[in-house]
Amino acid sequence: MRDSKVSEIIDIAIRREEEAYEFYMDIHAKVADTAVKDTLEFIAGEEKKHRDFLVTYRDGGFGVDSLRMNDPIDYKIAEHLEEPEVKSDMRSEEVYLVAAHREERSYHFYSDLARLHTGGELNEMLLKIASEELKHKEKMEYLYANTAFPQTSGG
Repeated sequence: MRDSKVSEIIDIAIRREEEAYEFYMDIHAKVADTAVKDTLEFIAGEEKKHRDFLVTYRDGGFGVDSLRMNDPIDYKIAEHLEEPEVKSDMRSEEVYLVAAHREERSYHFYSDLARLHTGGELNEMLLKIASEELKHKEKMEYLYANTAFPQTSGG
C-alpha cells in the first residue's frame, strides 16, 4: 500500500477518469452519427483503461514503468478554437473539438499535479498519464481537422 497522500491523489485521478468516461458516453447517447459514436466509444474505453491502470497502481499491482512514454504531437487546435456546446444535433467535427478541449484540460490537470509532486515515482506516473491525455487530444484534433476540412479531389 502506498502512503495515504499518494493514494488520495490517485483516488482523485481515478474519479477524473470515471467522469471522463461518463462524459464521452453521455455525448455518445446524444449523437446519431455511427462513426462518431464508434470514436466516442473508443475514447471512453481509453479513459476506462486509465482508470483501471490507476486502481491497480494504487493497490500496488504494478509500478510506474507499466505506462509507456512516447512523445505526442500537440497541434494546438483546441487552444485556438472555442469549445462548442454539447447538444444532440452536434456535427461530428464539433464532437471532436469538444473532446479535444476535454483532453487538453485533463493534460493540464495531470501536468499541474506532477509539478506539485516533483521527483519520484508519483511525479513520473503523473507525467506519463499527462502524456496519454495529450495523445488523446492529438487523436481528437486529427479527427477534427480531417472532418472539418476534408481533402478534396483538387488536393
